[in-house]
Amino acid sequence: MNLQFLMPQEERLEVIKHKSNLLIGIPKETLYQEKRICLTPDAVQSLVLNGHQLIVEAGAGILAGYTDKEYADAGAEVTHDTQKVFKCPILLKVEPLTLSEIELIEPETIVLSALQLKTRTTEYFKALSNKKITALAFEFIKDEGGSFPAVKSLSEIAGTAAVLIAAELMSKENAGKGLLLGNITGVPPTEIVIIGAGTVAEFASRTALGLGASVKVFDNSITKLQRLQNRLPHRIFTSTIQEKALTKALRRCDVAIGALKGKNRTPIVVTETMVSLMKKGAVIIDVSIDTGGCFETSELTTHENPTFIKNGVVHYGVPNIPSRYAKTASLSISNIITPILLQIADSGGLEELIRHDNGLKNGIYVYHGIITNKPIADWFHLEFKDLNLFLY
Repeated sequence: MNLQFLMPQEERLEVIKHKSNLLIGIPKETLYQEKRICLTPDAVQSLVLNGHQLIVEAGAGILAGYTDKEYADAGAEVTHDTQKVFKCPILLKVEPLTLSEIELIEPETIVLSALQLKTRTTEYFKALSNKKITALAFEFIKDEGGSFPAVKSLSEIAGTAAVLIAAELMSKENAGKGLLLGNITGVPPTEIVIIGAGTVAEFASRTALGLGASVKVFDNSITKLQRLQNRLPHRIFTSTIQEKALTKALRRCDVAIGALKGKNRTPIVVTETMVSLMKKGAVIIDVSIDTGGCFETSELTTHENPTFIKNGVVHYGVPNIPSRYAKTASLSISNIITPILLQIADSGGLEELIRHDNGLKNGIYVYHGIITNKPIADWFHLEFKDLNLFLY
């Protein structure tokens, strides 16, 4: 007789996750030239149908092409009361909170927004700490593959847009040479030089090749160049960044796109002397301008006054290119944030979700007022504590 069945057995109890109902606030963006919004009306409707409540500040989606009526019809509460929006326990913003906005929010609020680390100050992190805020940065959140979906998505927009903007600037009306970007029968194709071989370069190359342009890409990473070649529909000219080869390419090109990124400031690889050798009426689109730019002649410009001419070359130095296409960028951000919010609710709260979601956990840089991102703590000389110490 098998006596095993007579022995005491381990009892297995079903673990039930308690779903949370979220109250989410979406304030109007106040930063100059910021036109995007975190959630589209369709995303709001999806969240409302799942039992969540959203309060949207009146006019928050106007510049992205979404009316207050669309948000109201989707089930959100639309209000002119800014303070009511900031009292919500979860806040969604495209741009980081300002110090005055931090004063409006309640202690222990969860904030999802971009961080834009290079524009932050010590006072910003101290203000978050004083309110015991938990803050997540879009650009730090990872997906299952270990990549950064928000950064990649906005880089795709910036890369595609860079070529389209260049096409506009090449017209005679915009001080260009009056060339059509592309390949017309009997006319030599437009030549484009791209410095950098990341996501911006990939989508700039795809767009340029689709229009029939000739593309040359320079980067000091052979791995990035190989990956770029493998992802494009056909082979293009690639090279490491060598002054002689780069200068020769720049002298012949009609458009030059800066798509380099650095850990701190983007390295300058194109000197003013090299720019002066370019064709008169050629166009420079420095997508790297938000981190300093990789052209020595680059300067920050605005959407209202996007260009200037130096050494006979048209320069475009707007730092927030995706905001130019606010509706597309808003859709892209919304597609990333909506599943995260639903997962937070289904898991019973943010704390429960980040116990097993390392990608989302990577996005947290302040947890209940404590700095949990070591590079940020080191950079701003703040006290750091490992997030894992609070979760397990």
